[in-house]
Order: sequence, then C-alpha cells, then structure tokens
Amino acid sequence: MDTLNFTDLATLINCNSYSKHKTGVDKHGELMVELIQPLGMSLTRYQRDTVGDHLLFRSARRSGKKVLLLGHLDTVFPPDTFTDFHMDEQWVYGPGACDMKGGNFVALEALRFLKKQFGQLANVDFLLVSDEEIGSDDSRSLTEHLAKNYDACLVFEAAGKNHEVVVARKGIATFEINVEGKAAHAGNHYADGIDANYAAANMIIELCNLTDLKKGSTVNVGKIQGGIGANTISPKSSMLVEARFTSDVEQARLLNSIENICLAIEVTGVKVTLSGGLQRPVMMPSEAQQQLLEEVAAILGESIPTERRGGVSDANIVAVAGVPTLDGFGPFGDGDHTIHERALKSSFTKRIEQVSKILAALCFEEAVEMANV
Repeated sequence: MDTLNFTDLATLINCNSYSKHKTGVDKHGELMVELIQPLGMSLTRYQRDTVGDHLLFRSARRSGKKVLLLGHLDTVFPPDTFTDFHMDEQWVYGPGACDMKGGNFVALEALRFLKKQFGQLANVDFLLVSDEEIGSDDSRSLTEHLAKNYDACLVFEAAGKNHEVVVARKGIATFEINVEGKAAHAGNHYADGIDANYAAANMIIELCNLTDLKKGSTVNVGKIQGGIGANTISPKSSMLVEARFTSDVEQARLLNSIENICLAIEVTGVKVTLSGGLQRPVMMPSEAQQQLLEEVAAILGESIPTERRGGVSDANIVAVAGVPTLDGFGPFGDGDHTIHERALKSSFTKRIEQVSKILAALCFEEAVEMANV
C-alpha cells in the first residue's frame, strides 16, 4: 500500500461538525460526498430539519456477502472551541481524529483501494449518520431498517490499544426525573410543606443502590437541582439519571426498578414525572458474530484481538437488529472527547490494509477465487 496522505483527513477535521451545528455537519457530509463520488457509489440523502442529513452510499450488487460500513459525521466540539488539524511524526491531532473522522477516513481509503483493485465497487455500502454523539435519536430507526439488508457490519469507532475490535458494548438508558412537592415557609409552616428535595434524596439512594458492579450494571445520578432557598421547603427537584448494563436481563431489571422507585416515592405526597428511557440496547456477543470473527481471522491469516466496552455506539443498534457486527475498525487513538484527541498514524495504515482485505474477500469472493485459480 502506498504511503498514506492525510490531506483529505485534514480537510474533514478542519470542518466543524458539532452535533447541534447542522450547517457544519451538512458541510462535512458534502465533503464526504465529494470524496466518495469518484468511487461510483450512488447516494441516498435522508434530509433532516434539526440535525444533519444522514447519507447512504450504495455500490452495485453481485453474488457474495453484503457488508455495511457504518460511521457518523458529528463530533462533540462546538464551533470555535477545538477545531484544527495538525500532525507530527507519529500522530494526527484534531476533533474527530479518532472519533470518528479518522474511522471514516479508514473506510474511505479501503473503498478507494477496492475500486483500484477491482475497477468497480460491489456489495459494500457506507452509512454516515449525523447524530451519534447525541444518542442517535433521529437516526436509530433508519439504521435499524437498513441494517437488515446486510450479512455483516463493520463499524469505524476507534480501535483498542492493541488494535482490538469491539464485540460487546453496554446498553444505556437515560432518564429525567422531575419531583413536585409543595412550597412552605421553613420556619413558620414547615409541616405544611412537601419537600421535593427530601423525596429526591431518598430516590437517589435507592437508584444508586441498583448498581451491581459484578454484573456490570451501573446507575448514575449525574445532575440534580431543586429548591428556592434555605428558608423555603423545596417545591421542585429534578435529576438526570443514566443506567448502563451488559445483558438483556439487567436491562429489564434496571428499567423496571427505576420506574418502580418513581411510583413508590409518590406515597410521600410528591408527584413524580419520569421521561426518557432506553437509548441503545445491549450489544452482546453472538454465534453469528463469532463466525464472522473466525472468517476475518482466516482472511487476515491471524486472529484479531477483541474487547468489550462500557461506552455505546451505533454498533449496538445494528447488532440488536440481528446483523453480525464488529466495531472498532477505526485507528487507535486517545483523548477522544477532549482537546487532546489524537490518532496514531501507523494505525491508519494497519486498519486500511485489514479492512481492504476483509472487504475484498467478503464482497468480491468470486473475483478473489478466480484470481487464485
């Protein structure tokens, strides 16, 4: 493979694509359209009003497995915060260097390699959604619908330190809990009040007690607010709660328990409103995924290391749709979601070579077999 040129990656990174900056996300999408257009893939644009448009690039169809490459256009950095690309001898730096403009660049370079090798792309499509960093609330149903058309999915979140691919991710649910009590003067009419803060405090203890680290389940009350002042019984309190879990059983336990805690506290006289819910289901290892791993190992001539992660991605969505899914095919990097984000140059080369070989074998099976005759 020729020496890698990072000019296109620099262009992508220098385009701000903060999730809530639709103009920037769409501009980033147009840059990807311009880069992919020479590959002969057709484009389906899923236009959106409040988030960036989702983009599906499709190739021709022939016999062989159909593979979906999955990435996202958005990053977590607002305009004028962390914006610029730069590099040194070992690393490239900038917003999205590893999460996941760097991963999209790996997919792009692999597609370019296949186009050069076979003359035409086939059986491989590339989906880029625009809202992954804010929960994929808009794109989830689209991803679920499209995923069922494929035999396998490769997701381009960052690789592990030893170039592990991700075979499992926790599921996640997020909730907003609002507690409404009754205000009263804390000195003159204490007994007339219903303390929303006190009710919320008791709920927090019960919520956090749902955590079971041995089972990989956590409940975190990440933000609380309430009350008016020291001399007033608090009429309102609210909290933001996140639950993460590693199995369907724990998912059901936590979601049911959170709802029950909200219902039970109402006997104290407060009113509780629960909103939110399951954001991404659990991505669990499967027999089909293991078969895909073994096939990848045979293609590469070596086993590829694997890992499980507590963080979520759109791999959760595709895996639950029943598609054998492997995540972490982007470059290795660190500092993601911080101003120190970077990705290892040599890792790009390794991943591009791996993905190119995998796609050549899966999507161009007949052509590869004929070449080996």
